[in-house]
Amino acid sequence: MEYLWAFIIGGLFCAIGQLLIDFTKLTPARILVAYVVAGVALGVLGVYKPLIDFAGGGATVPLTGFGYLLSDGVKQAVDENGFLGIFTGGLTAAAAGICAALTFGFLAACFSRSSPKV
Repeated sequence: MEYLWAFIIGGLFCAIGQLLIDFTKLTPARILVAYVVAGVALGVLGVYKPLIDFAGGGATVPLTGFGYLLSDGVKQAVDENGFLGIFTGGLTAAAAGICAALTFGFLAACFSRSSPKV
């Protein structure tokens, strides 16, 4: 049942993004930024953690999950390190994901050939 809920919640995030693309003049980049900011805001309000507990990967994989991860990392770092945690918490919490994205992007660049667009 948890796979079904993850699929439904993740699909709902995707459907909202598609509706924003289709019916507003927002660019995809602005929508992506709005998703990250919404994840931060929902994390600060305490709403996103119960959603993660309920939907699992359906809530952590979209960009809202990245925003929540950043806000949660900053909150934990501030509790541990004080004011300095504001600057280090987000990067520390997201380091594994950022490293994976850079590594896989580099590997894809090594094994693929670019071609000029005509």
